[in-house]
Amino acid sequence: MALILQFLACAKKEPFTIEAFKTTSGWGYSIALKDKIIIKQAIIPVINDSKSFSTKSDALKMAQLVVTRLHQNRSPTITKNDLILLKIKL
Repeated sequence: MALILQFLACAKKEPFTIEAFKTTSGWGYSIALKDKIIIKQAIIPVINDSKSFSTKSDALKMAQLVVTRLHQNRSPTITKNDLILLKIKL
């Protein structure tokens, strides 16, 4: 994770691209930089179940939060509070 963040800090001026994708049980998201996927999240982090996002919109909201944190050189780690604030359906 630290290597990814260090790489991202050096490549900060490059735009990230986000994309939602369908999983067997819902939706996930990927974040790419220079056409290379750096994060692929098929399940909702920080919950006990291995469950995908219920909607494409929820997956994209979470991806946007992660990208915002990466632009701010912050850890992209998600908390339960983030899920609540973004009103992600569990």
